[in-house]
Formats: sequence, structure tokens, C-alpha cells
Amino acid sequence: MSPKEPPRWSTEQLEIDRRVAIDLFRDERMKEPLEKYLESFDHFARVVEDLLELTVDLSELTTHSEEILTNRDFLYVVRYLPGPMISEADLRTLTDDASLAPTVLLGDRDTRTAIIETVLMGLDRRRFAWVSEGREPTEAERRAAVFATASLIATQRVRTDRANESAADQQTAVAMALTDADFEEVSRRTVKNLKEAPEPGEFCRSGMFGSRDADLIVGLWDGRVMPIECKVSNSSTNSVKRLNNDAAAKATKWVTEFGKSQTVPAAVLSGVYERHNLESAQQDDLTLFWAYKLESLIEWIESTR
Repeated sequence: MSPKEPPRWSTEQLEIDRRVAIDLFRDERMKEPLEKYLESFDHFARVVEDLLELTVDLSELTTHSEEILTNRDFLYVVRYLPGPMISEADLRTLTDDASLAPTVLLGDRDTRTAIIETVLMGLDRRRFAWVSEGREPTEAERRAAVFATASLIATQRVRTDRANESAADQQTAVAMALTDADFEEVSRRTVKNLKEAPEPGEFCRSGMFGSRDADLIVGLWDGRVMPIECKVSNSSTNSVKRLNNDAAAKATKWVTEFGKSQTVPAAVLSGVYERHNLESAQQDDLTLFWAYKLESLIEWIESTR
């Protein structure tokens, strides 16, 4: 009996699925991040207020450098005082690769001074106009600075959490669906040849499959192997990068390395995708499934028994 062919969706079905995925994406982006944003905003507004009070409205940053730079929240806020903010990596580079570890900064006054001087050099003169003008802030200026800084931080944290969590959450959802279908999760591995792949009825997460990494590697019931990529796209432009330039490119490489008869490269998608990009990915031997209906993935896997 010949192996079960992976699904290739029609133009009409791709259009239906992508529109549902876009609607779900919009709903998630508008509702879930709002609570996270407000929680982060409230927290860091208090931290900024405490920092301004401690440093007498930033006039004594150097004086209190030890207390500030060895406190995780204060150090985080300090990086947002310049305009634009300074990343941890950039701050280390600008201070001769100084360590930002609290235990190191505690006993290194010179490094603390260098960090504060770097921050003050780039201080946002719109938010903190009173510092460059050598005067005390008005209550309105102080309040505006607190709100603006807290908003900058909260926005960035939501973006970072969104980027870090989306694909990871999707990978976890696929793993749970496989487990519910009686697949056994095995240790992560590097698969240089198919003998090293998970056995039928097994899967692993985040392994090297040939020369490219895969989010999951599944041993299908008929002996073939399915490397899966989990992709979340927030725009049609981003979808080209994540779907066509990454997942589909990997599929082409995997089929070349392991053979089309032995390998079924797949991607689980959520977010925003253009139909022609989806069609192009299918033509590159990438099998498409959607995160919002993982049952179709499991149904096809079960059909390989």
C-alpha cells in the first residue's frame, strides 16, 4: 500500500482558513494584550515615581547609583530614560562591555558611574526637560514623564512577550494534541539520518532535522517522519519571511536531504497570511495546518496507521 499523501488544500479552502485565522488574530491582539499592558503600565508607573522621588527628579542619579543599578526594576527603568531607550546589549557596549549583574555592580562604583553618565548623555530632553534646563519640574511635567515612560516600557514588554510566547504556545498546543492522540514525547535530538528520528507514535520538540532545526519532529505510524514548524505571522509582509523564506525553505531542504517518500514537512500556522504565499508554500512540499483546528493535523496523522 502506498503511503497516505499529505493534504494539499484548494484555493477556496486556503481562503476560508486564512480569513478565520486573521479574525482570531485580531481578537487576540485587541483583548489579551490589553490586560498585560495595563498591568505592566501600573507597575512601572509606580517604579518611575519611586525613582524620581529617590533621585530628587533625576538630579541625584549618580549619588544613588548603587541602590538604583542593583535593583532590577530601577535598572530596567533607567534604560528607558534616554530617547530612544537603550537595550541591555547596547548599554554594555557603550560602557566597555560592563556587566549589569547586581552582584558585580554592587562593588564597582566606576562602572555604575559610567552607566549613569551614558544614560544622562542620551536623556530624553522632551520627557525630562527640567534636567537639561537645571530646574525643578512642574507637577504636570513630572506626571507626564511618569506616564510616558511607563507607557514606553509597557508597550515594549507586551511586544516582547507576544513574540516570545506565540510560537512557544503554539508548539505546546501541538505537543498536547499529539499526546492526547496517544503519542509519546521523547527526548530532543539531532536527526542526521532517519534511524535517529522518533519512532512511529513518538515525537520530540526542538530538534535538528538534517541541517535545519524543527519545532517538533513526529514519527508517523507508517514509518515516515514529519518535521513541523510553528509559525505566527502578524502581517502579510511578515508571513513571507516566516512561511516562505523559513518554513518552506526548510521543507525543500528536508525533502532534498531525506527524500520525499520518507519525509512530510509541515507547518502549523496562525495569524495573517496572503493566499498566494500559502499556495507557494504548498508547491514547495510544505503541508499546511492551522493552529485553530489542530484536529485536522491529528486526523491526517491518524490516517497514516
